[in-house]
Amino acid sequence: MAPQTLKPKPVTTLRCSSIQASIWKNEGEKGPFYNVTVARSYKGPDGAWKNSESFGFADLEALLVVVQQAKVWVSEHSNR
Repeated sequence: MAPQTLKPKPVTTLRCSSIQASIWKNEGEKGPFYNVTVARSYKGPDGAWKNSESFGFADLEALLVVVQQAKVWVSEHSNR
């Protein structure tokens, strides 16, 4: 059996309600930098948890919260 490659994991994940922002560390020529992905978690019809990158009006306040938290986290961990 061939060895499985490990999937990269975010350095941190910030949550508010069903919204999450995952922060990913990358290495560049000038040193590390960070990217942020945002998703909404929900249970599908089969009962399994799924993620969506689509947000409704009711999600927007939580989206603002996690994006602001991500901005602060990245600014505190960046060399800029």
